[in-house]
Amino acid sequence: MKTAVIYWSGTGNTEAMAKAAAEGANAELFTVSEFSGNIADYDAIAFGCPAMGAEVLEEDEFEPFFTDIEGSLSGKKVLLFGSYGWGDGEWMRNWYDRTKAAGAELISEEGFIVNEAPSDDDLAKLKELAAQLA
Repeated sequence: MKTAVIYWSGTGNTEAMAKAAAEGANAELFTVSEFSGNIADYDAIAFGCPAMGAEVLEEDEFEPFFTDIEGSLSGKKVLLFGSYGWGDGEWMRNWYDRTKAAGAELISEEGFIVNEAPSDDDLAKLKELAAQLA
């Protein structure tokens, strides 16, 4: 099974989460700007993006990327994760609904979010959750 972790991080919080997810899933790790592959080549994907602005995905790189590939997610195992500093996680609920509507098999009922920087415990939990991608 071929697995990827693709993320965007502004402060390093989501990057730390991406590294834990990649380790847990034994996956290839890419920033969204580094990913040049084809989503169709992967059986499972973890996507990481923090909440931005009015609780939306990062708008310059991640949102356009995700919009381009979401039609290719049907039948794939997907894990969504990210961090936030305000709000109540609305961005993750919207992202989850969008991904589910695309036909992905989401391995977490709500995605995995942390407020601000992830703790060691948060990273361990995400690593365990990401292992379900494999």
